[in-house]
Amino acid sequence: MTNHTTAPSPGAPRVLARPTARDLSLVAVFAALIAVLALVPAVPVGPLGVPITLQTLGISLCGLILGGWRGGSAALLYLVVGLAGVPIFAKFSGGLGVLAGPTAGYLLSFPLTALLTGALATWLLRRTTRLRFLWLFAASFGASILVNHPLGVLGMSINGDLPLAQAFLYDLPYWPGDILKSLVAAGITVTVFKAFPRFARRDFRA
Repeated sequence: MTNHTTAPSPGAPRVLARPTARDLSLVAVFAALIAVLALVPAVPVGPLGVPITLQTLGISLCGLILGGWRGGSAALLYLVVGLAGVPIFAKFSGGLGVLAGPTAGYLLSFPLTALLTGALATWLLRRTTRLRFLWLFAASFGASILVNHPLGVLGMSINGDLPLAQAFLYDLPYWPGDILKSLVAAGITVTVFKAFPRFARRDFRA
């Protein structure tokens, strides 16, 4: 049985719809996708050994494909499950102990990064249908610069007992990889939108 909603009148206040079973399913599936990508062997970089992983590719895909609140919820679910002790972080780690390590800032940034990625992508998609790949890349990498890297630097500074300037230098080697992952995420998202055009319109109804 399908529920039909009546479009609000132009002057009516907009009410946030309750999550549907489809919304919850998408959130769970994309949280699992991040976990699967985290299984790919990580490459430790720098003196603190913060690894390059494919987790951030999953975070970008959550935001770009699902939009802000669904993508952010998927990343939050992944984070909560990992902090609860399930070893779904990089190097098969999990539990609250990761918050004392140099990766803490990056991990805690995931929900906000996905949320901002989705918000930026949705804003851009609603304004133009041209150059989608470019705008999706901009949304992904822009959110990474604005949220993921600053919080990652802060986490390295606090847990690694480093000056912020030094932590920033330790963060720079991750930028080329994030550019590449944002390009891949944008390409995958364009392909998904061609197969499921309603996702580009943020229409997730069954």
